[in-house]
Amino acid sequence: MANRTRIAVVFGGRSGEHEVSCKSALSIIKHLDPNRYDVRPVRITPDGSWVFGKSAETLDDMLALESEEGALASIAEAVGAFGDIDVVFPALHGPYGEDGTIQSVLEMTGLPYVGSGVFASAAGMDKEFTKKLLVAEGLPVADGVVLRGAETVSDVDRVRLGLPVFVKPSRAGSSLGVSKVDTWSALPAALAKARESDGKVLVEEAVHGREVDLGVLEHPDGRLEVGPPLEIRIPSQHAFFDYEAKYSDPSTIFDIPARLEPSIIEQLQDCAVRTFRALDCRGLLRVDFFLRYGTQPVVNEVNTFPGFTAVSQYPQMFRVAGRDYPALLDVLVETALARGVQRRALRAV
Repeated sequence: MANRTRIAVVFGGRSGEHEVSCKSALSIIKHLDPNRYDVRPVRITPDGSWVFGKSAETLDDMLALESEEGALASIAEAVGAFGDIDVVFPALHGPYGEDGTIQSVLEMTGLPYVGSGVFASAAGMDKEFTKKLLVAEGLPVADGVVLRGAETVSDVDRVRLGLPVFVKPSRAGSSLGVSKVDTWSALPAALAKARESDGKVLVEEAVHGREVDLGVLEHPDGRLEVGPPLEIRIPSQHAFFDYEAKYSDPSTIFDIPARLEPSIIEQLQDCAVRTFRALDCRGLLRVDFFLRYGTQPVVNEVNTFPGFTAVSQYPQMFRVAGRDYPALLDVLVETALARGVQRRALRAV
């Protein structure tokens, strides 16, 4: 017990995905082997204060990790409080966490951490630049247009994109602010909804086809493992895989492994690995695809830190592959520590 790895699991944050992050962190903390790890929960409150806890057994406990006495108002204080921590596990979703913000702080401290670095986190969070990097790599993405400020979709782009279209904030997750638009008269309301989350908005063509996700896991030796494909089957009352379908509707089905031809699975796996490398990811990535006409992969979005409860898509894919949740966490921590050793060796040269 004396040689346990000390892990700070950081969660919460200032984004609209605060509660989702708390749920991910709770699963992570519960499933990290107490014989191997000394786990310290660290909550970032919605106002940006950092609270260091000793344990957290329920979601209510996680949400209650905030007190006037224990809160640290500045990042400098928070970084100093990491003290004897061996590795940080950022269980943060959305802006101010999954977008390279906390990663930049951890890079400056030299602390090893789970997941992608600053560049991949920032690029993966911004759908505009994700698409540009993937197009440069020759990967297929949905056609779309980026709007800034009060811009709207031009007549030329309306003809090119057709209907329906999807309107989404460029830098938000969990389908927050996303709308399906079936008539152009509904566009202004959809743009207003998206702009509540981000001033930059994407309007994309609707890709008709099956929705399939793949997870990529990096091992300590740099080897990449791709989990089995997961097909999302949403209830008929949802127009698309929205926030409610993701987190509240028990009738949403994850079909693992998806029933696909071996040749299509091979294409998806190749695209997932190429996406991981194009974005210069580390540790893990979930790649969300559409299968146009049921056969042609189109990269829809990426998640450098996807939902991470025990029943979330990414852990479920690897569970079906034979790697249970605690073993999955072990690989992520070991990979982060191995990268830390590599970085120290490079600095010593």
